[in-house]
Amino acid sequence: MSGPRPEDAIRAARRPFTGAEYLASLQDGREVYAYGERVDDVTMHPGFRNSARSMARLYDALHDPALQPILTCPTDSGSGSYTQRFFRAARSREELLGQRDAIAAWARLSYGWIGRTPDYKAALLNTLGAHAEFYGPYAANARAWYRRAQDHVLFVNHAIVNPPIDRHKQAEEVKDVFITVQKETDAGLRVSGAKVVATASAISHYSFVGQYAAMPVNDPALAVVFFAPINAPGVKLFCRPSYELAAATVGTPFDYPLSSRFDENDAIVVFDDVLIPWEDVLIYGDLEKLRSYYPRTGYQLQGCTRLAVKLDFLVGLIAKALRATGADAFRGNEVLLGEAVAWRNLFWGLTDAMALNPVEEAGGTVLANAESAASYRVFSGDAYRRIKEIVEKIVASALIYLPSSAKDFGNPAIDPYLARFIRGSNGIGHKERIQTMKLLWDAIGSEFGGRHELYEINYAGSHEDNRIQTLWAARRSGDLDKMTAFAEACMADYDENGWIRGPWLQ
Repeated sequence: MSGPRPEDAIRAARRPFTGAEYLASLQDGREVYAYGERVDDVTMHPGFRNSARSMARLYDALHDPALQPILTCPTDSGSGSYTQRFFRAARSREELLGQRDAIAAWARLSYGWIGRTPDYKAALLNTLGAHAEFYGPYAANARAWYRRAQDHVLFVNHAIVNPPIDRHKQAEEVKDVFITVQKETDAGLRVSGAKVVATASAISHYSFVGQYAAMPVNDPALAVVFFAPINAPGVKLFCRPSYELAAATVGTPFDYPLSSRFDENDAIVVFDDVLIPWEDVLIYGDLEKLRSYYPRTGYQLQGCTRLAVKLDFLVGLIAKALRATGADAFRGNEVLLGEAVAWRNLFWGLTDAMALNPVEEAGGTVLANAESAASYRVFSGDAYRRIKEIVEKIVASALIYLPSSAKDFGNPAIDPYLARFIRGSNGIGHKERIQTMKLLWDAIGSEFGGRHELYEINYAGSHEDNRIQTLWAARRSGDLDKMTAFAEACMADYDENGWIRGPWLQ
């Protein structure tokens, strides 16, 4: 049996965490490192505390009577309670639409800027009940995790990518780095190795550790998929620089309104001889299951919806920036802002298509439409790059033409000049203009903004794999054959001597 679990304090209640309970659940002795030191408490450390509170806000929303009709639904776990909608398997397109709306409502609480909120991994967790038999000898574990995650809305992070080391070698040749089963015991598997990039792991409850499907694996010792509590002995997180800490050090919330509260951080997660109890294992030693489990989730619905919310925010902010500079009526700027609106419309349309034309799954459940999901994967990175380019073209130097800090407003030797020389157009005062531009800079130009560009470009994995998997799916479904036959039908209307069939005259 495993030790204490993050949800143990509220297990008897069989309901989601509140914000305060979520924060308390992170104070569990987890081994998190940043800037050469161990972080004593992620809920109080200046590199994590506001990000943790942004997540806590999501949990509090589940208990808000005004938001509960959108965010929650009854559980089907037998708890008699409620859960976030995306944590329960959908059985109709209406339920999928409800899940989409719940995802959007949560995303709006961070204006779309937290990618790996707890509903991200719910895309896998909500399939575990209906697809339990897929996991063979670990089917009971899958069912139990479906119930547990649903009852408490567990925050599970995602670590499936091997560190980018010795990519020219077979996975079996890099077993000193990759997650590998060292031995079996009566209590479970002992594993060692590392995974990246464990986004939000420092402020989550569990790490879901798997294998990216595109990585060929032929050694059963590498074929392992499991859940691990972040505070499990031997689990260590080595975090990248904290943009939240940097924002608090060099500026104010006015200067870095996104960095200072929505930096979910990313980490290298290391397993140093960690015991994984048998109850937390989903796949072990089965190479075929390892290769096929990942596509059986609906994570694209969460990802596309979250991106659509983010584009709502960016389009609105670009419009405000153009008005503040008096450039909103220039035809060229209107053209590019219209393009940004079209990208926004495209991704909201894809969420509609995913929900309204679902794929039937086991046990009467449904998943988001696979073709629309694949289109999101292919085009999301290109869209985000294009939106950033549009901002740089039409807002241009206004993003740099700014004072160093909100503290300048408090200096009577500075502020009168700011009011005169950095005032906005259309009656907009200098503080609002500066606030708008600093927010837009934090979105696309700061270190936080740069990380988000990289995140969106690589969110769905390799750009080549996304495209070739879309092609393979069309082949498997027969759609490519149908499209080829459609083109051939046109060619059959004529030959080198003229029309063969149809009403056309020679």
